[in-house]
Amino acid sequence: MSDGPANPPLSSPETFEPEQSAAANEAKRCGIAIVGNDKIIDWLLPFLESYLATNAHLPIYLIPYDENVALTRRAADIYGAHFIEETPAAIDSLALELYPGFFNSHRRRLRKLHALALPLDEVAYVDVDVVLFRDFAPIFGRLEAGQTEFIVASGSLEYVYNEKRANYDFLRDAFLFNDGFWITSSKYLKIEHFIETIREDAAIFHEVRKRGQLFAQPLVNFVTHRRGVAISTLPQCVEKASSESFYKAKGITFEDGKPLDPWGAEIYFAHWAGATLLPSTRAFDAAWKEYSRRAWERFRK
Repeated sequence: MSDGPANPPLSSPETFEPEQSAAANEAKRCGIAIVGNDKIIDWLLPFLESYLATNAHLPIYLIPYDENVALTRRAADIYGAHFIEETPAAIDSLALELYPGFFNSHRRRLRKLHALALPLDEVAYVDVDVVLFRDFAPIFGRLEAGQTEFIVASGSLEYVYNEKRANYDFLRDAFLFNDGFWITSSKYLKIEHFIETIREDAAIFHEVRKRGQLFAQPLVNFVTHRRGVAISTLPQCVEKASSESFYKAKGITFEDGKPLDPWGAEIYFAHWAGATLLPSTRAFDAAWKEYSRRAWERFRK
């Protein structure tokens, strides 16, 4: 049984008005980055439709996961996404160095790091097994040196490190996070920082990283922790924001088509992290299905 209404109303591109004007960030170049290919087109299209309904005022950059992108290119064109043509050679090289025994299909999960090389002052990276519910404008402009240099939505206690993290002071009390969403700036984190950190501490990384088809998430956590990047959560940065985004969340309600957590805090997006099937009957699934319907209708015109 769903925790929310069967068919919560959704924002439409034609009628959407941002909750906060993008003018507040016009002095900064802020945008969204995603990674996609044709294999996940069933996830990519609903994401892009939700982006169109809630954040079309922000530029969006689509980083190709691999060369299987015929449908993905068409989607980028339809939704006005900037399709990244350049191959992220430095990232692919780092991935090969870290995970030499794995297929490219695993190593390319690190391509999300190309978000750090985009022509933006602040970038929000978002996995595409997500739908957006709210304008991201209030989230940008919150970064501050030494205080808030990397914003995440939620923690991830089980899918980052193994028990050997307790051997290292810089990891023992570190906040572990889900890397399906983050906001940062190249002022605080660059691709070069990943390369340098692994050059110096690869042995520690491999000692503490959690195994089990985890590639980018342990790495993003490790580099931010090793470099002392100041990590904050959405609720710490944005009034009324929720840290909830998991598709299995309970007690979700909807107000004007936008979800609230059980304490009334505002959920900015839903993430089907770890889902093996397309959405069906859970709290956020009706919204995902409606965005999917709209997207495929738009895509097939």
